[in-house]
Amino acid sequence: MSISVNCPTCQTKVEWSEKSPARPFCSERCKLIDLGEWANEEKSIPGEPVVIANDDYNNEESDY
Repeated sequence: MSISVNCPTCQTKVEWSEKSPARPFCSERCKLIDLGEWANEEKSIPGEPVVIANDDYNNEESDY
């Protein structure tokens, strides 16, 4: 018995097996579209913003 899932990008049915190397996506194209949406901050995980109290990276006195 094979399990099918919907591609998160285009909703095409995808067999969840080694025959579908891009799973849960139907293709590398859909996988890259999804990655681009995350990179462009079109998608995010809901929650409160994280505030970093001691940000040494942006500290002007730092020797970095």
